[in-house]
Amino acid sequence: MPHSVSLIHTIAAALGLALVLGFVATRVRLPALVGYLLAGVVIGPFTPGFVADAALASQLAEIGVMLLMFGVGLHFSWGELLSVRKIALPGAVAQMAVATLLGVGLATWWGWGLGGALVFGLSLSVASTVVLLRALETQGLLDSYTGRIAVGWLVVEDLAMVLVLVLLPPLGGWLGGGVAPGGSLWKAVGLTLLQVGGFVALMLVVGRRLFPWALWQVARTGSRELFTLCVVAAAVGIAFGSAALFGVSFALGAFFAGMVMRESEFSHRAAQESLPLRDAFAVLFFVSVGMLFNPWVLVERPLQVLGVVAIIMAGKTVAAAALVLALRYPLNTALTVSASLAQIGEFSFILMGLGTSLGLLPPEGASLVLAGALISIALNPFVFRLIAPLQDWLRARSALARRLEQRADPLAELPQGTDQRYLARQVVLVGYGRVGRRIANALVAHDVPFVVAERDRDLVEMLRGAGMAAVFGDAVDPAVLIQAHIARAHMLVIATPDTLDVRQIVATARQLNPGIQAVLRTHNEEEARLLEQECVGTVFLGEEALAQAMARHVLECATEAHAASTVPGALRQQV
Repeated sequence: MPHSVSLIHTIAAALGLALVLGFVATRVRLPALVGYLLAGVVIGPFTPGFVADAALASQLAEIGVMLLMFGVGLHFSWGELLSVRKIALPGAVAQMAVATLLGVGLATWWGWGLGGALVFGLSLSVASTVVLLRALETQGLLDSYTGRIAVGWLVVEDLAMVLVLVLLPPLGGWLGGGVAPGGSLWKAVGLTLLQVGGFVALMLVVGRRLFPWALWQVARTGSRELFTLCVVAAAVGIAFGSAALFGVSFALGAFFAGMVMRESEFSHRAAQESLPLRDAFAVLFFVSVGMLFNPWVLVERPLQVLGVVAIIMAGKTVAAAALVLALRYPLNTALTVSASLAQIGEFSFILMGLGTSLGLLPPEGASLVLAGALISIALNPFVFRLIAPLQDWLRARSALARRLEQRADPLAELPQGTDQRYLARQVVLVGYGRVGRRIANALVAHDVPFVVAERDRDLVEMLRGAGMAAVFGDAVDPAVLIQAHIARAHMLVIATPDTLDVRQIVATARQLNPGIQAVLRTHNEEEARLLEQECVGTVFLGEEALAQAMARHVLECATEAHAASTVPGALRQQV
């Protein structure tokens, strides 16, 4: 051919094969990400047949990293993180430390150097946000309090990994990388932190004002193409500019680009418009990562692969579950958070690539990390399915599990001296989120006594401080409903978006109080229909309630306008 088409070959092969294998993966109930990684293995240098251009694939992967990190920054919320900070911050830091130490110990046993062992351990310590979000969506837990804890936990991990990506290059020589250390260690680290600090300050002072303003100016043109172009150009341009001017990584630059874009009122639209391009390049990123995987590692080093998988799916999960229980959260929360962390993903791949380029991670290290990622991501949906039966098994057979859920906790029962009006004929309100808060305000306004049952310990402390009757715990646990005095209550209102445990909560309530009325919410029409058929209680469908409220307002306005138009002209003038 008259000109080189290796780029076209690489993109066509990567996207086409990723589509086929991603489709196959979803059909067998595996995450599509497994198919994307396998597509990279097929077109990689370690398998026969067509081999894609590794250099081009690496550059496409860099764009994928930029857009992935831009998306992380665009969805990053300090408010959501602060709402679960008391569990997410200490839990994520401690769990990462445990997983990293396990990885370092295993790699040291294999004879690796300190730098390679540290990169290896850190790669195993951080879970994939992409896999987590999709798993929580599938389970219907994304908007639940447990889901917010898991997401906040991952946000802390992501922030920690951003810091690692910043500090690793100046420390590479001192950790035994291919580049000899030059000058003072503290000088190198200080210079790097100074550069990063300058970039962060520029973005927070100038970027927070300049880029949302630019996005507004482009939005005023009414051109969808220009708006999308502005978003993508900002993501890639800031990432490249930060690397060229401040020496920081593309990942950090793109992350802050997303953070400053979030300040704009068009942030939601920016996320939607850039989503197709982000998804396409994210696929190319995962395919390029798969190209680094040597399948022979499964044959040549099976015990090492088993050790890696054990750290990811056993070491991390046990450490996370123990930490959540130690912070006095319910067993269900501990199992869900630990299942969320039983995999590794995009940050592990980014760190792995950086460690390889710095000469820290040995060649087999990348294949071992990738083997652990493939196996853990493939098994993660099955881990989530084990939560409910495992919880039932532990409660039935383990006295320790029962004691953990029934341990003495001042917030797990109503305080002595609680007014009798809250102990009989009261409303038991499960959940104090956006919907629960509004219901509570209405009950207060009409002087209706109620008791809140909430899984957020901080919220229960706040409600107690405000003089409200509230108990801490998961309402699935009968002990929580007993402490809310459900046996003498008039009504049970379940205001949480999590419909998985609704039937069990209502069944427990009716065992303790056969005549109690139950009111619940859902956003799924099929689920609402099933709940009504099963006579679980009065079901409110989110979209239907919204439509009725809007229709009521429209009819009131239309009726007033019609009444005004029918008043005789002379009377209208007098009025």
